[in-house]
Amino acid sequence: MIRSQSYCFLGVTSIYFFFCLLPLPNTTFATPTGFLCRSDQRDALLELKEDFNDKGVATTELWNKSADCCSWEGVTCDTNLGEVISLVLGIDWLNSNARMISLKPSSGLFKLQHLNHLDLSYCYLQGEIPSSIGNLSHLTFLDLSYNQLVGEIPDSIGNLNQLGYMNLAGNGLRGNIPTSFANFTKLSVLKLYRNQFTGGDRVIANLTSLSFIDLSSNHFKFSIAARLIGLHNLERFIVTKNSFVGPFPLSLLMIPSIRLILLDQNQFEGPIDFSNISSSSNLEMLGVGDNNFKGLFPKSLSKLPNLYYLDISGNNFSGPIPKLPSLYFLYLSHNNFSGQFPSSIGKLHILRNLDLSHNNFNGQVPSSIGKLHNLKYLDLSHNNFRGRVAKSIFKLVNLTYLYLSHNNFKGRVPRSLSKLVNLKSLDLSSNSLQGTIPQWICNFTGLEFLDLSNNHITGSVPQCLKNSTYIGKLNLRNNSLSGFLPSLCMDGAFLESLDVSHNNLVGKLPKSLINCKNMEFLNVGGNKIKDTFPFRLGSLGSLKVLVLRSNAFYGPIYNPSAYFGFPSLRIIDISNNNFVGSLPQNYFANWTEMSLVWRPLSDSYSEPEGPILESMYMGDDVFIGFGGPDSIDLVYKGVDTDFVRILKAFKAIDFSGNRLYGDIPGSIGLLSELRLLNLSGNTFTGSLPPSLANITNLETLDLSRNNLSGKIPQGLGKLSSLSNINFSHNHLEGLVPQSTQFSTQKCYSFMDNPGLYGLENICKENNVHVPTSHQPEESSSEPEEPVVNWIAAAIAFGPGVFCGLVIGYIFTSYKHEWFMAR
Repeated sequence: MIRSQSYCFLGVTSIYFFFCLLPLPNTTFATPTGFLCRSDQRDALLELKEDFNDKGVATTELWNKSADCCSWEGVTCDTNLGEVISLVLGIDWLNSNARMISLKPSSGLFKLQHLNHLDLSYCYLQGEIPSSIGNLSHLTFLDLSYNQLVGEIPDSIGNLNQLGYMNLAGNGLRGNIPTSFANFTKLSVLKLYRNQFTGGDRVIANLTSLSFIDLSSNHFKFSIAARLIGLHNLERFIVTKNSFVGPFPLSLLMIPSIRLILLDQNQFEGPIDFSNISSSSNLEMLGVGDNNFKGLFPKSLSKLPNLYYLDISGNNFSGPIPKLPSLYFLYLSHNNFSGQFPSSIGKLHILRNLDLSHNNFNGQVPSSIGKLHNLKYLDLSHNNFRGRVAKSIFKLVNLTYLYLSHNNFKGRVPRSLSKLVNLKSLDLSSNSLQGTIPQWICNFTGLEFLDLSNNHITGSVPQCLKNSTYIGKLNLRNNSLSGFLPSLCMDGAFLESLDVSHNNLVGKLPKSLINCKNMEFLNVGGNKIKDTFPFRLGSLGSLKVLVLRSNAFYGPIYNPSAYFGFPSLRIIDISNNNFVGSLPQNYFANWTEMSLVWRPLSDSYSEPEGPILESMYMGDDVFIGFGGPDSIDLVYKGVDTDFVRILKAFKAIDFSGNRLYGDIPGSIGLLSELRLLNLSGNTFTGSLPPSLANITNLETLDLSRNNLSGKIPQGLGKLSSLSNINFSHNHLEGLVPQSTQFSTQKCYSFMDNPGLYGLENICKENNVHVPTSHQPEESSSEPEEPVVNWIAAAIAFGPGVFCGLVIGYIFTSYKHEWFMAR
């Protein structure tokens, strides 16, 4: 029997629907030999199997010479001629030994010249696309997406003039779109997103059969020309995350069939004037977020009768907002809107998602908002709304996500919130709320995210939260809470993030935290917790951030009989406690995450029907409903300061302000991706381990106020990223490394080390006199050493110097709920 194959696509007509290519007929006509598959086709497939042999491609591993090749997994044949017409290979995702595969120009694949359907997506392909691809001139469907293909597309691909569908997304292809694409007169779907293409707009303008084009996440920089009006069949146009310039391409709106335009995250600029747009336009979805558009809100958008998705966030729009009665989704965040809550929005009765955050709206939230009965997502955060939380919000019984943070709301946590039984995310942080955390908060059985941080809430953390098994992120930081932490995760809850820092909590860490198997972030800093080091948490395989700073923890941080894993740890801050003891030389050997280079799984979110993809920031990989920051504060020049986000590549250790002694473990050099190391304010002795020079990405190093001796390893002078150094108040001696990284430091970074020399240029630049071995130390006119917390130098990670640290579960993915609108 021939294996039947079917393939599904998202079609776009007057309504959205899925359609499938029907399975090829299963009827077989046996040849005299009893086999349907032609011998030349079998031999070509066996050659292809040899290319893929032992590489983890599950499909080819099942091919058996004793069976008719038309019955092989992934192979479909023409039932009359025995020619292979469809090939779909698949990776065994459970095979950890899967390896990259290079397609050879002589591969048996290119001998299957009757193929009309080829799907090699997610097949670990690498290298350039061979010019032999042009041999497959009968192809109507080609999918090579999500591999590691590089280089330019060969011109020979133009031989595939029967193509109706092409997907090369998720590779490293570069250069211009080949001029030979002009041969694709039948091409309907073109997906080139997440590559490195730079040009080729003239070619695209001639593909008049295109209905779907996605060029997002590339490096295109040209202006979208008016000639695109020739794409008279175009329905979906997606070019997000590029560098397109110029005004809004009004020519797109002249295409009668156009239904979706996404231009987000480019460099478009100027006002938008839709005054000439036809009221018969079929446009349903428009996204222009994160560009440089300005001026008044385009009032003429009200002429679009079918528009149900509108995103103009991240621009410089202002002025009144017209009535847009057909909208399901409206995103206006990060603009310059001001004044009272727009009265026109209260009339959008079918609205599902509304985002007015990061504007200058003020006054009270009006009662008219209670008429938006279909609202599921509401974000009014980062405005100047005042008074008590509007009672009319509690009429929105379908609300699932409610964000009211960073306003001037006051009073108690409203009891009427208990009516919103469908809530999954609730953020009331950074307001002026008072009173206690109500017990009824535990009645939200589906609540996944709760943020009451930065208010004036008193009392204890409700003990009933130990039964809230669905809460994934709980942030109560910076209030006036007291008492003990409840025994969270008693029933193996889904808790991923817990922040109760900067309160007045006492007692010990609950032993039940060992049950929080999903825990990634734990911050109890700035309390009065008195406990020993939580060795038991080392078994939490997902724990990435552990902050115990500024409490009353005591005792050793090494116990030879205790499990000390922490395999996923990226940031640990145990500073300003009473930890004591020495560390063995292999102390850091198990912290493997700090030696791994972080690379994103993907950087494209352009396909509405696609998955939610990985962000470069901690906390951004969130599904619809999780939002709000899990923040770490710091003391910077004596001032408590909060900062915003941190890259996943950031790795940090702060053991400062304790009573640790002995040698600094040489295994610290294994943490090659460490960005920041602070061991200051202890009593470490001995010399600096030379292995410090192996931490090639180190940016901040503070070993001040210890009893270290010996020389500064000259290898540290070769660390090109090292920008903040402090060796002061030790017993170091010898020549300071004469490199740019050291010569740009302040003189006080080396003070109180009389045996050091080679500081003349450093301290001269700082206008400070340097004592020599012949000069008494007290003659130095060294300025007072500033008190700078390590994180202060480390946070806006990227080019330049860090300026703060916050781990945030920033809500970025909710917009992609729109594809479910109809």
